[in-house]
Amino acid sequence: MTKTLITCDCMGSQSIDAEALSEATGFEVTPPCKALCTSQIERAAQGLTQGNVVLCCTQESRTFEALAEELEVEPAPLLDLRDRAGWSADRASKLPKMSALAAEAMLPAAPEKTLDVISEGLCLILGEAEVALAAAEQLAPHLGVTVLLEGAEDIPDTRAYDVITGRLRKAQGALGQFRVTIDALRQVEPGGRGAFSLTEPRDGGVSQCDVILDLRRELPLFPAHEKREGYLRADPGRPQAVAAAVMSASHLVGTFEKPLYVRLESLLCAHSRAGQTGCTNCLDLCPTGAISPDGEHVTVDPMICAGCGACSSACPSGAISYDAPPVDLTMRRVQTLAKAFLDAGGHAPRLLVHDAHGAEMIRLSARHGDGLPADVVPLEIRAIGAFGHAETVAALAAGFASVTVLPGPGADLPALQAQVALSDAISGGGKVRLLETPDPDAMSAALYAEQAPAPVATPVRPMGTRRQITRQAAKALHPGAESLPLPEGAPYGAVLVDTDACTLCLSCVSLCPSGALGDNPDLPQLRFQEDACLQCGLCANICPEDAITYEPRLLLSDEALEQRVVNEEEPFACIECGSLFGVKSTIDRITEKLQSHPMFDGDKLRMIQMCDDCRVNAQYHAKDNPFAAGERPRPRTTDDYLSKRRDH
Repeated sequence: MTKTLITCDCMGSQSIDAEALSEATGFEVTPPCKALCTSQIERAAQGLTQGNVVLCCTQESRTFEALAEELEVEPAPLLDLRDRAGWSADRASKLPKMSALAAEAMLPAAPEKTLDVISEGLCLILGEAEVALAAAEQLAPHLGVTVLLEGAEDIPDTRAYDVITGRLRKAQGALGQFRVTIDALRQVEPGGRGAFSLTEPRDGGVSQCDVILDLRRELPLFPAHEKREGYLRADPGRPQAVAAAVMSASHLVGTFEKPLYVRLESLLCAHSRAGQTGCTNCLDLCPTGAISPDGEHVTVDPMICAGCGACSSACPSGAISYDAPPVDLTMRRVQTLAKAFLDAGGHAPRLLVHDAHGAEMIRLSARHGDGLPADVVPLEIRAIGAFGHAETVAALAAGFASVTVLPGPGADLPALQAQVALSDAISGGGKVRLLETPDPDAMSAALYAEQAPAPVATPVRPMGTRRQITRQAAKALHPGAESLPLPEGAPYGAVLVDTDACTLCLSCVSLCPSGALGDNPDLPQLRFQEDACLQCGLCANICPEDAITYEPRLLLSDEALEQRVVNEEEPFACIECGSLFGVKSTIDRITEKLQSHPMFDGDKLRMIQMCDDCRVNAQYHAKDNPFAAGERPRPRTTDDYLSKRRDH
């Protein structure tokens, strides 16, 4: 059934060609309303009743949600054509952009994966007595409050909430499952007359709570504390901040849905092997500490993960991928926007990637400024850090002339800068940039001033993993190119082997997590497939001869998909049976070093030059053959000793 777009020109402030938009998108587009949210609300009601409609207005979303509730029908999807396209100082046609936005809005949304978090309202308040006790008085009617004070002289004469004294040693966890350890812990003994007495102090007291309200003047308890759910922190010298934190704490009771932001495929992880550390990209980037080593792999604590997405962009193997929404949906959104824009007659679109903060900047620019240029297509994603180099080069290969990333105030700028640098190197330079500004007018001016480069001649829309998409997109952007140099730390490149130092011990082969390094079971060879190499560092770390280095690059030729020999030597023939084994240079070197050793005199030295089977056979027939010693004596037991004593 064809979707119907119910449009509105918002009191004549934008122009919508319904017929042209319908022809470009294939959807049914109604003639524009003048005031869909007020005087023509019956048009929205009729559409909601019929179903399968999209209301092209997001400003009055509350009105349409209330209308759907009143009609007892499902709310309709909302599409913002006005702020993102219609309200613009650019006089060029808005039809290609509107078509792209409409096509992207029709993509099916992925179901959100969540985890139930239960908070019973147990709140621990930290801080000096004056501010902490005042906050406890306000929260006591709503939560189960405990105040931790450092001094025993400030114990209030009330049992409306609990008061303890001590020093907080550490805190772990998140909303609904905080775990705190307290030293010099003393609790109130409620009995007796007069002031409350306290128990004897003890160290290592452990307790659990659901919410922590931190009103101290000290450092936060957690890294990236603003992203730790259930941890509220306010400057005690700012009454308004304290009041806001108290208000927030009072609402943190009940059952909450915690999104599962990332998906982990442990078997793909290249963190470590055999006690040797390899890739640490996600561990280095995670701002909250949600990712930690777990043997040869890493593990993600979903309760602590704040969903910034940086780990997904930087993971070389795809072991960690963003899942809210999934990576493949983001790729489809990018490709759909580009295809719909070009199919509607547009040329050289530019992609603006932003988060919710950027969406508000676009709205303000449209209402009070020049808005977005007609060729700038906005793409809002939940976590801007999840839009990495793979998504960027996929956008360029799909037909976008340039990609601008607009980070919000909570974005991890170093992680974004690294991904932008890598994207710029793969795309050829000048097509990817990071626009750092909180000013809507400055954002708009920068976009109008940009001279976009020429887009790819033949757009492609590759599928597969992020690595596969990156390689296919790079080949489309650089037809005929053999290789692209990349910055240090890139997840693509070659393994360089110093053949003079390499002894073909093959330690690197046994540890390679992706199978990029391999051997030949019939010959002493070290083989390498560049397409599979993650540049994780494991082979260089394990090499006993320090014979391995790296060259960051993206090899675009078919050679990257083939195994090639990077080192080989002449095999050694067994002096008894002639079968090939080992490396001739290694056997010769060992023989030379041991020929003067007293333990290898006579035929023993020859055994080094034999294969496994012949060596066992020679040892068995030798004069000092350990197998000729007869049956091994039976071990004496306690019963043997007792039996001998009884016989005597």
